Amino acid sequence: MATVTSVLSGPSGSADATPLVVRTVALDDDSPLLALVPREESLAWVRRGEGLVGWGAAASIRTKGPTRFRDASEWWKEHARSAVVRDEVAQPGTGLVAFGSFAFADEPGESVLVVPEVVVGRRGGTTWVTTVSRATIASPAAVRPADAPAPPAGVTFVDGAISGTEWERVVAEAVRRITAGELEKVVLARDLLATADDEIDVRWPLQRLSESYPMCWTFHVDGLFGATPEMLVRRERGLVTSRVLAGTIRRTGDDSRDLALAATLARSSKDLEEHEYAVRSVADALAPHCTSMNVPEAPFVLHLPNVMHLATDVAGVIDDDTTCLELAEALHPSAAVGGTPTEVAKAVISEIEGMDRGRYAGPVGWMDASGDGEWGIALRSAEVMGRTVRLFAGCGIVASSEPEAELAEAQAKFVPVRDAISGV
Repeated sequence: MATVTSVLSGPSGSADATPLVVRTVALDDDSPLLALVPREESLAWVRRGEGLVGWGAAASIRTKGPTRFRDASEWWKEHARSAVVRDEVAQPGTGLVAFGSFAFADEPGESVLVVPEVVVGRRGGTTWVTTVSRATIASPAAVRPADAPAPPAGVTFVDGAISGTEWERVVAEAVRRITAGELEKVVLARDLLATADDEIDVRWPLQRLSESYPMCWTFHVDGLFGATPEMLVRRERGLVTSRVLAGTIRRTGDDSRDLALAATLARSSKDLEEHEYAVRSVADALAPHCTSMNVPEAPFVLHLPNVMHLATDVAGVIDDDTTCLELAEALHPSAAVGGTPTEVAKAVISEIEGMDRGRYAGPVGWMDASGDGEWGIALRSAEVMGRTVRLFAGCGIVASSEPEAELAEAQAKFVPVRDAISGV
């Protein structure tokens, strides 16, 4: 197999100007990826047994405010230009890789981009390990299953920033504003707090989520974890794709009943309207970067264990050197997590939602030195802080939304993480 080695000029004047030295080699190991990560400084992006996990921090940056994406992108490009890379596998996700998680709003919130010291990846039956150090080439890392995480004990749940009843009033206010013509759609979120007897090992819910929701992207970056069904943007060798989800119905567990509900969802004018706004916002954001695009005329119904979504996969051929992170910035926030028009919806969220989203519903994922990578939307997610976990869920509100139904939908969206923490 070919070996790719690159040495480029280093970043001038940066505090960490010593170049990163990166080595990727094939790995003969078929252990589940999440079973390999240690408890401390773990990172993950896994779907259907494939993806990337990492640990340690060879380099990292934290950014804030309206320039958070741009600052992280410039930092990354400096490291990519200066890195010394020996890649014996040459697959998407090999070589120099960073994991990232970005705040939903300009203020408040902190974003992070991390280059792990060790990355283990798997794709199409090929497994590899990447080791990152400074100045010298490190030996390939020893990779073996880590100690199994212990389940959380004594977990209790309470409302977060506002109660369910208060949130229904917030939804009603949003509907009033939409009906008055101030905007077309707004996505409102709420939170739930879980507390355990002892500090929670994030690997426990990660492994449960990966097992229960294999079609989703299970992720963990700097305390934020979850299993998102929504791919904000993937860039790979000139092809750009985005999966848009908007319009949701809860499953009953009865197959015949759920098929009937899926048909109802596919015909629902309220959900189709909500979905159309989201697809349009994604297509409009990607169009300036693509020579051609495919935007399906009608959505399909995506079946997950707890809910069903209207879904559309948008694809395009990119005609410039815009990186996946820059595309993620252009797409964020899509109408699926913000609303329409975007700026009006963001202002309404800030005014009436009643909580700080942090990195919930922001881009989360990974990128490589070529600018390829995957960024999902941090949905079905939570943030772990010692003994406490803050869970998030959101719903798209349009003129025909009913507050009680939206609260029920939000409760359904808490289920994946809630069950993963509870050990269900």
